[in-house]
Amino acid sequence: MVTPANEYQRHPHILGPIHWHDVSMELPLSHPLISGGTANSLVIKAYRGICRDRHPIWLMRQAGRSLPEYRAIREGIPMLESCLRPEIAAEITLQPVRRHHVDAAIFFSDIVIPLRLAGVDVDIVTGIGPVVAAPVRTRDSLNQLRKIGELDPHNLQPITDAVNLAVAELGSTPLIGFGGAPFTLASYLIEGGPSRDLPHTRHLMAHDPQLWHEILNWVAGVTSQFLRAQVLAGASALQLFDSWVGKLSLEEYVTFAAPHSREVMMQISDLPVPRVHFGTKSQPLLREMLNVGATVMGVDTDTPLDTANEILGGNIPLQGNINPELLCAPWEVLQAHITDVMQRGSVAPAHVVNLGHGVPPDTDPDVLTRMVAFVHGD
Repeated sequence: MVTPANEYQRHPHILGPIHWHDVSMELPLSHPLISGGTANSLVIKAYRGICRDRHPIWLMRQAGRSLPEYRAIREGIPMLESCLRPEIAAEITLQPVRRHHVDAAIFFSDIVIPLRLAGVDVDIVTGIGPVVAAPVRTRDSLNQLRKIGELDPHNLQPITDAVNLAVAELGSTPLIGFGGAPFTLASYLIEGGPSRDLPHTRHLMAHDPQLWHEILNWVAGVTSQFLRAQVLAGASALQLFDSWVGKLSLEEYVTFAAPHSREVMMQISDLPVPRVHFGTKSQPLLREMLNVGATVMGVDTDTPLDTANEILGGNIPLQGNINPELLCAPWEVLQAHITDVMQRGSVAPAHVVNLGHGVPPDTDPDVLTRMVAFVHGD
């Protein structure tokens, strides 16, 4: 496998280079990067900065409520149970690949699954989202959390099994592993559920930063174990989502969030797979988000790709950033927007087309199929 000479001249920060030619030293011989041909897939080559002649595409939340087959298989089955039943999780992961012919699958899971697997009482409540029964806001509640311990291989078996099943059918199409960044995941744990203003999170950062960092250390450990399990089971890349990071100022991010995302990246840095980092409303934070150890930067809708490329120094592969709100627009409008995104992305060393956030649940799946075909030039 050819590695560009400047592959890691552009990543002098934090983590050492990924030695693509040494993947067999860190991964099982059965891993698709070695045995299944995903190393030569368009997405993985773009993530490595060595694919400029074609635009690969996959979509955040491509496996979800926009698909009738997803709604059928999920009927009567709670969200977290769906994530933890390997046959269902694998099937949902595969559905958009079969329907839309996207260039990668994203593992079907939920941001709070690592908490659930670690023993936290958390569930998805219809109309609300993730709800934690006993929020962690005090030293005593952190001690209770620590008694749970960390994830072990037995707890992670549903994830390993689901990845195995999906990878077996995907062949040379790469599976991208998924995990929530410590700031966002810890905010759910502290708030007890979704929150517009994160009052408990902000109170803890301001009034007990030591406790804050200890909570996030625990979360970072759980997240890294969750991601590692996906890679060892067959994922060919990873994406770390920081959905709420845009609520932070640059100073807050550097002080309270970045060290823990960096810890996650450090704990998986021995795995020779691309590491994508994505956050919403993150333009002021992009450079620091890269510096936690990402090798690819996902860009949200608010930041034009050529602007992101300039902010990041012009030497990092980018992913994004079609506006999901335009998926319901007339095709001519959407087509012009996709063309603009692809043109702006072409200034980067490589570009994987994606959305600037997830697929809305009311999206017409035929529009997604048409969009993928257009990006492919079909």
